[in-house]
Amino acid sequence: MTLQTLHNADPRQPDTQETILVVDDEPVIRDLCEKFLSEYRVLLAGNCAEALQIYQKEHCDLILTDVMMPGGSGINLLSQVKTLDPNAVVIIMTGISQKDIVLTALREGADDFINKPLDLLQLLTAVEKSLARRRLKEEVASLKQLDRFKSNFLSLISHKLRTPITAISLFLQNVEQGVYDLGDEVFRKNIKLVNNEVEYLGRLVSDLLSFSQVMEGHEGLNLEPCDLNGILTEIVNALQRKEGIETEFQVSPLPLLNLDRGKITYAFQRIIENAYKFTGETGRVSITLCRAGDTAQVVVTDTGIGIPRQELSKVFEKFYQADPDNAGQVRGFGLGLFYAREFVRQHGGSINIDSEPQQGSTVTVTLPLQ
Repeated sequence: MTLQTLHNADPRQPDTQETILVVDDEPVIRDLCEKFLSEYRVLLAGNCAEALQIYQKEHCDLILTDVMMPGGSGINLLSQVKTLDPNAVVIIMTGISQKDIVLTALREGADDFINKPLDLLQLLTAVEKSLARRRLKEEVASLKQLDRFKSNFLSLISHKLRTPITAISLFLQNVEQGVYDLGDEVFRKNIKLVNNEVEYLGRLVSDLLSFSQVMEGHEGLNLEPCDLNGILTEIVNALQRKEGIETEFQVSPLPLLNLDRGKITYAFQRIIENAYKFTGETGRVSITLCRAGDTAQVVVTDTGIGIPRQELSKVFEKFYQADPDNAGQVRGFGLGLFYAREFVRQHGGSINIDSEPQQGSTVTVTLPLQ
């Protein structure tokens, strides 16, 4: 059985090819590795400097590097790569079995070693094992992140529900104990406040159901031709707007866009709702849709409280909420903009925000027309 026949006996064909960067100053070694690892996406570099340039531009799942090369050793490359990404997977190829080289490579975080001259079966086995360990680490990290997310989310829900439930409970206890005169102005005022809390609880439950649906369909897109003008018009018409807030809504004729209607509607709902939410009792919210080259651009501007410059980088993080009074009583879960950005990015678009305290905010969403 030839090496090529052995190699093709059990091919791996993942949905997305993993990328291997082969670094060696010998063209014949690079060519041999590229041919034998043909089931992967293989990038080639002849020295450390070239390898670093490629690594910083391209996503690499594994680096396969020689030790002795002109212009820098594979150990130096290993050290620099691990500095950029401690989880990077690096296999060292060496024809020198000096103990100090092996120990240095291990201290720098080498994942495996292959001796020269290369045994191609050993090469393939080392690559597969190292990539399998990488996938396992990523899966464990993802599970840990999900566990932290669930814990934080449950804690947040508990906090958000406690305040309105406490207010309603105290009111009912006072009613039961005969504290109020049912015809008293204070009683009528508190009835209104409690009713507001009940409506808020209803909105929280609605948001929870919405987030549940969002997370269930988080990965894929269900694309269909959509009229973005119509989607924005439906969102604006469905909003419960404060009487003191003026709305400016301008749309432009656009071709139908291939969109996931549910996800893109969710994204713009959260962006536009935030504009009204943080504008206060009076002010203006402007929503403009226009064509910008080969993209559709939606600009949502408000005259609200704004966001400090140093906080702008955090607004798309999970659970972040703008809280200018530091009261911890901002309503909502702080997940809307996080998922809004995720869904816009899934469509190949971008979302940016510009803001100044007390000067309002401007959110710009760009989506490709094709």
